[in-house]
Amino acid sequence: IMKKFFSTLGKQIGIDLGTSNTLVYDKEKGLIINEPSVVAVNQKTDAIVAVGSEARKMIGKTPQHIVAIKPLVDGVISDFEVTEKMLKYFIDKATGVTGWKMFSKPRVVIGIPLEITEVEKKAVEDAVLHAGAKEVFLIETPIAAAIGCNLPIQEAIGTMIVDIGAGTTEIAVLSLGGVVTWKTIKIAGDEFNKNIINYARTHFNLVLGEKVAEEIKVKIGSADTLSTPLETQMRGRDIISGLPKEIIVNDAQIRESLSRSIQIIINNIKSTLEVTPPELVADIYERGITLIGGGALLKNISVAISKATKIPVHVAEDPITAVVRGTGYLLDDDVLLKSVTSPSTQDSN
Repeated sequence: IMKKFFSTLGKQIGIDLGTSNTLVYDKEKGLIINEPSVVAVNQKTDAIVAVGSEARKMIGKTPQHIVAIKPLVDGVISDFEVTEKMLKYFIDKATGVTGWKMFSKPRVVIGIPLEITEVEKKAVEDAVLHAGAKEVFLIETPIAAAIGCNLPIQEAIGTMIVDIGAGTTEIAVLSLGGVVTWKTIKIAGDEFNKNIINYARTHFNLVLGEKVAEEIKVKIGSADTLSTPLETQMRGRDIISGLPKEIIVNDAQIRESLSRSIQIIINNIKSTLEVTPPELVADIYERGITLIGGGALLKNISVAISKATKIPVHVAEDPITAVVRGTGYLLDDDVLLKSVTSPSTQDSN
């Protein structure tokens, strides 16, 4: 009875630690946190002023001594200390820990990028343990995503996942519970925003903020011709006069700004298929490519990829939460968890 009592105190949570957003999944409650991976730090005192949504609101609006930091670059920890504090904030928020600290340390399954070194893996593990976890399981994000999308990754069937995140696009072919071939490129959602910023500067002499560029991308951004033309306001600062200026832009202009980045993603999907064993390619042609991540929401991106590869392309249901849902499902299946992840080599107790 005592053993059962203590095991119920320990939370189980899954984490998708992304360049732009961190998502946390609770075994009992489902998705409980989806907040920006941003931390506002007071440089005079080294104290954390805000984390997540509150910190994101401060970007570009803080006095000089308060800095909004994005501690992950291209899906990898670039600032260990800040990442640890951010994870602690999210883990505490997820577990609602007050007392009983020693009993309520959670088991954590966390997604990691494919292109990650052993040193970087250990950094993720250490950050999660120092943030208050009892045990850490690392899982490669395409595998977590495939599990989150209910794809048959443990069978001898080729599955292709394309995860267009904020900092990176990961292209992976999976079979028998592992990654067979893969590619990671640093062209993804953040790069799309930069494309729009550069286009505005070059074509309209307008300086745009990143938030404005992102809003335009979400509203009218597309990868292939739309059936209904769209337009929206583009507000920025005129380079020549230095004054605020607003113009109207349409979907064709924004599509033109994104076209090179979209083409790079398509070329990398093709080159991944070229090095994939023929038997698995045959499966992918039959079953299609699954798109996940925030970039999968770009209008008609599945159409553009399908036209170029001659393969059916599906956008996963709720593509942003696919990875964290996969980590959540793994919390319920110890056998699968052990087969696709590497458990922590340390124990923080």
